[in-house]
Amino acid sequence: MHNRKQLIQLFVLIFLLFLLNYNYLNSKVIEFFDESEFLDVERIIDGDTIVVNNEDNDTHIRLLGINTPEKGEKYYNEAKIYLSKLILNKTIKVEYGNEKYDKYQRTLGYVFLDNKNINVELVKNGFANLYVYGYDKHYIELKKAWQKCIISEKNICEKSKNICSNCIELKNLDLEKQEIIFYNNCSFVCNLTTWEIKDEGRKKFIFDNFILNSKKEINIILGNKTNTNKVLYWNQKDYIWTETGDTLFLRDENNKLVLWSYINRK
Repeated sequence: MHNRKQLIQLFVLIFLLFLLNYNYLNSKVIEFFDESEFLDVERIIDGDTIVVNNEDNDTHIRLLGINTPEKGEKYYNEAKIYLSKLILNKTIKVEYGNEKYDKYQRTLGYVFLDNKNINVELVKNGFANLYVYGYDKHYIELKKAWQKCIISEKNICEKSKNICSNCIELKNLDLEKQEIIFYNNCSFVCNLTTWEIKDEGRKKFIFDNFILNSKKEINIILGNKTNTNKVLYWNQKDYIWTETGDTLFLRDENNKLVLWSYINRK
């Protein structure tokens, strides 16, 4: 009985010590599993790629979960300047996602400065769209940032003023056939010349001298066959839309947003 009483007292003491030091122990557990690093930003390559100093070596970091305009595209320079003002020559925290490297062996990471997620800031302020590699703890945050961008119509989220922007509907997107169907619901023809379709990354289709008649539809499908008035072929090597997740963006002749749509993720 005496030993049992001492054992209970010992457990109570351990429990009290645990409570008193919970914050310390919790921080140590987080620190143990946290693979993030504090690094100095030496150069800004573009809106979503930076160079940091990592143990006397220069390392390229591709900002995870986003994609900014490519060189020659609208808002390329603005995105680069915005990112430079935020983090150039500053010490940032780099947090890695589920995968540290992409298929090109680029280092992938979320960038933080003063506890602010810079990847999210780029999306929210209209300098980047989502580019989802997979679900992680920041996916929802990025998705909400994009929705805020759409509401505010900032930069790449600015809505098209073209009269046909309210006419064109995305009728279907078939992942297996790699096919898109657009429909003109208006009573007049729509000139889609130089309009473009884009995925989350770099794949792009530009309408070449094309008019979509009233109450008609057009199929855009993967392939390199001859275009017709009912089917346009998107010449790509393998695929356009990924089953793991993607987003379709349709932009007008001034690169303003006509419509966008998530592709269902498994």
